[in-house]
Amino acid sequence: MSHTHDRQFLEITRRQVLEAGTIVSVSGLLPVAAQAQAPSPQPTRENGATVQVSFHVNGQPSALEIDARASLLDMLRERLGLVGAKKGCDHGQCGACTVHIDGRRVASCLTLAAKVDGRDVTTIEGIGRADALHPMQQAFIDHDALQCGYCTPGQIMAAIACVKEGHASTPEEIREYMSGNICRCGAYVGIVAAIAQAAPLIERS
Repeated sequence: MSHTHDRQFLEITRRQVLEAGTIVSVSGLLPVAAQAQAPSPQPTRENGATVQVSFHVNGQPSALEIDARASLLDMLRERLGLVGAKKGCDHGQCGACTVHIDGRRVASCLTLAAKVDGRDVTTIEGIGRADALHPMQQAFIDHDALQCGYCTPGQIMAAIACVKEGHASTPEEIREYMSGNICRCGAYVGIVAAIAQAAPLIERS
């Protein structure tokens, strides 16, 4: 094969590659409907990709079709716009995502959203109002039991559960049963004091 023929072969190949690359790049800018001749089949319940869930969140009925693998935390934040529960570690180790299911605290990052079907979910958004704070919210303010505030929603939800579970009799007991919630700012003294203040005002389960 001659050198001239080799150059022609390389030029054609390079041109083909550039043209193909341009097509791929432009297609990424097109609306999804323009990129495919026929839409991809949507996941269905039959293949296990999605599930339908009906539940109450903060007293309001809700029904959604969700990815069967979705976490409760992601469903609350991304589908329902309830962003009070925070994504801290995403491994159930920091407590920032704490919410209640049927009155019991859970780490929503480790809880499948599908598991709330037919149940009651309560988030920080559902425990009080701006003009009528929950006793635990007011106690956190009274005792400066927060600094950056990132962990505070989870701390408050865990604190309410701690009281309702009957584990707020002494500072030592409070610390033990709040140990799953981390405050990276170190506001633990205020948190314990806030729980002790609010405990008599919260009815136990």
